[in-house]
Amino acid sequence: MLWLSSGVFTSFFLGSFISLITIINPLSAIPLFNALSTHLDDRDTEALARQASAYAFAILTISLFAGGLILSTFGISYGALRIAGGLVVARLGHGMLFGQDRPGQDRPRRLDTDELAPRNPAFFPLALPGISGPGSIAVAIGLSTEISELSTMSASLQAWAATVTAIALTCLLTWLVLRSGRMISYRLGPNGIEVMTRLMGFLLICIGVQFIASGVRTFISGI
Repeated sequence: MLWLSSGVFTSFFLGSFISLITIINPLSAIPLFNALSTHLDDRDTEALARQASAYAFAILTISLFAGGLILSTFGISYGALRIAGGLVVARLGHGMLFGQDRPGQDRPRRLDTDELAPRNPAFFPLALPGISGPGSIAVAIGLSTEISELSTMSASLQAWAATVTAIALTCLLTWLVLRSGRMISYRLGPNGIEVMTRLMGFLLICIGVQFIASGVRTFISGI
């Protein structure tokens, strides 16, 4: 109970999970997943979903923990990263809301036959950029900057644990959606998936604005 007493864990878990599940939007990955698994039986289809989700977890976790190193290497401030990440996220949300980017936020829209048969489709194009694309990676790095500014070691540990847990839960839900991709696609149909995508787009715009506001506050406090 002491571990969660400050509310840091809950705050970072909910914030991270909502941001990631919204920008990844597992439902919008179904068309790509179904295209990549057309020639596979049920067992191989489930394996493809599992491997892709595991790769996505690794990519996002590495982005989270390597975020500070990347920023210091290129001399990028926390405020600049949050503003840039917010612009990217808001732009992706705008595309999803108004139908400019379909079916998802930062994944390939049209793939030729040759592109659908890479050596390791679970990693590319499904995990990267299908699941963990530029938007979700920007969110992970942005979260790392917020954690780095926490004042105490206890709060930082809680925030790291909460964010990794949120990444794991997001990838778990993505796996569950993908492994049932054929059934979900049949039940929802193109219209159902489009409605969900547009709702996610609006939420992404809100998240992007919040990131930008946080970056501006960081700039102002550093003046």
